[in-house]
Amino acid sequence: MIIDFRLRPPLGGFLDTLMYSAGERRDGFTRTVGFEPSPAAQQQSMDLLMQEMDGAGVDKGVVVGRLAGTLGSVSNADVEQIVREYPGRFIGAASIDPTQRVAACQTISDAVAAGFKAINIEPGAYPIPMYADDRRLYPIYAHCEDLDVPVIMMVGGTAGPDLSYSDPVRTDRVLSDFPRLNVVVVHGGWPWVTEILHIAFRRPNLYLSPDMYFSRMPGWEEYVKAADTFLSDRMLYASSFPFCPVREYKQWFETLPIRPGNLEKIMGANARRLLKL
Repeated sequence: MIIDFRLRPPLGGFLDTLMYSAGERRDGFTRTVGFEPSPAAQQQSMDLLMQEMDGAGVDKGVVVGRLAGTLGSVSNADVEQIVREYPGRFIGAASIDPTQRVAACQTISDAVAAGFKAINIEPGAYPIPMYADDRRLYPIYAHCEDLDVPVIMMVGGTAGPDLSYSDPVRTDRVLSDFPRLNVVVVHGGWPWVTEILHIAFRRPNLYLSPDMYFSRMPGWEEYVKAADTFLSDRMLYASSFPFCPVREYKQWFETLPIRPGNLEKIMGANARRLLKL
């Protein structure tokens, strides 16, 4: 089973987010990391996306809800509907409003009961940006730790108003303060590649998903080295569609100098274990 850990379908609230409403900007990112834009993304077609997934042999995609400012938001209801409309093809991750502690914890409990497999937290992208170690987030991290539900955290790439919102030291503090909480750092903590890999070496509760920044961006070779050595059990495969095309990204990924056994773990087995599938 191949699981794409970050895949945003052209449905519902996703169509109102910047990744779809600003197609020229998105396609510029796509070409920067070495691919041509996906027709499914450009035409906003679910039929074409499903054909891409089938052609690539990608069995499931993780669909992430989000509460963001300029990037756009996707409700948990939208995510739940996508999972329901395409049974067996998508895995839901719920979002929360971190400014309302009690409501956020209730949302997490309800989401887990409804079948969501992870909770998405994007500190720097919230309407009022936060740092990853903001103390307002700590009761929310604690609740996820108590429920044994992993957190997907965006602290790389365009993760906030400025580079400080990707500061890996703040991520390290969260991992240290919640040692039983599994945290997936999406966008690979880029551009802090060496630093986030050092943290992953120290913190066994850190999973890394470089997704679009895996592809030929500065430092990407270090991700590959880690994926084939100490991080082979905690690296997660993700295309970051619509920023990368599902099929071409997968074809490229399989050419990386990663041993077959480790490649199998990265492209599916690690996600199955983490999400308890």
